[in-house]
This record gives sequence, structure tokens and C-alpha cells, in this order.
Amino acid sequence: MIVADKKPIEEIIEEIKGRTKILILGCNECVTVCEAGGKKEVGVLASALRMYFLKDGLDVKIDEKTLERQCDHEYLEEIRDMVDAYDAVVSLACGVGVQFMAEKYHSIPVYPGVNTCFLGAAEDRGLWTERCQACGQCILARTGGICPVSRCAKRILNGPCGGSTGGKCEISNETDCAWQLIIDRLNALGRLEDYETLSPIKDWSTDRAGGPRKVVREDVQS
Repeated sequence: MIVADKKPIEEIIEEIKGRTKILILGCNECVTVCEAGGKKEVGVLASALRMYFLKDGLDVKIDEKTLERQCDHEYLEEIRDMVDAYDAVVSLACGVGVQFMAEKYHSIPVYPGVNTCFLGAAEDRGLWTERCQACGQCILARTGGICPVSRCAKRILNGPCGGSTGGKCEISNETDCAWQLIIDRLNALGRLEDYETLSPIKDWSTDRAGGPRKVVREDVQS
């Protein structure tokens, strides 16, 4: 899932300064799971902003709404009849949702309420760790399901480097060496010979050149 973290309220206040009708817009997908931008977080932020403006004697209207997704035209249409009543939207969706919202309702400023961090997994309550950088050229089949692009500090495709010691990364003795994890996993699977197969340098010329990437599925297009 996409993992995000709440922005400091001081930063949000600075961005919306001078606005008098503000919609706090949550998203019921990834940011809800990582407790950064769901209905609960929308309510908390809205209450904090109301208290702030009330303390300063400012008449600012703060409304709340949470959509199923902000990265989907269908769900963004739900606010079409109400969005013109506001002079700013604070979106608690990931960066994709913020941009999609801004593109669809381009006459209204949209401010991010969270920082989008990475694609990750929930290891425990309140703990999310990076697992994928969406590089577009997945090599997990060869590395035993462990990604060196996201989990190796140096993004080494053929490791380990000379800095790992005792299965730990040289940047921190609390960080597992990704390539030690890969070797251990391949060994457990009886596939250690896969370690001898070198991965070529990633070719970014098609995936990263020429602007944002696209995935087109003609079989599902109407």
C-alpha cells in the first residue's frame, strides 16, 4: 500500500492562511490503513483547525468529507456539486490523489495534508516499512521475493556490498542487509544457484524517460 504520514499542522495552517471556507477531504484507502488520512484523521485535523482559528478570532468555515478514493474520477464526482462552495481543499490523500483532485477541479487550490512516503507493509500497529519503489522492472522472482531496490541502502542489484557485517547493513546495526536476507531466503528455498545469476543494469530509457509512466490495458478499456 501507499504509506503516508501526517504533515505538521503548522505547515498546513501556513498554506491555508487567508482562506475562509475550507474542505478537509479524506481518502478511505491506503491513507486510512496507515492512519494518516481517513475519516478519523479528517475529524481530528478539522477540529484542530477550528480551535486554532477560533483562538485567533477568525471566522473560518471548516467542513469534512471522506471519499472512497481520490485517485478515481468516479469518486471525485461525488463532490462536484459542493466543491465550489469552498476556496481551498486540504486533501489527506496520497500525492496521486492530491494531483488528481487538482486536475479535476483546477479552479480551486488543493493543499496536501500528508507526506507520501513509500510503498510499504504494516509490520505492527503504528509501524510501516518500505517494500517497493515501483521501479517497473520487478526482479522478485530471482531474489526470493525480497526487493534489493527498496531494501538495500545502496540499491545494489547484485550484492552484498563490502560494508555489510554479520547480516547487518553498514548504515545501521539495526538494519538487516537486504542481500543477506535474499541469500538466506534462496538457501531456504533450495535455489541458491539463482544467486549466481547476475541482474543487468536497469534500463530506465523506456520506463523513466518522457514524463510520467502509463499502464494501458486495452482488454479492459471501454
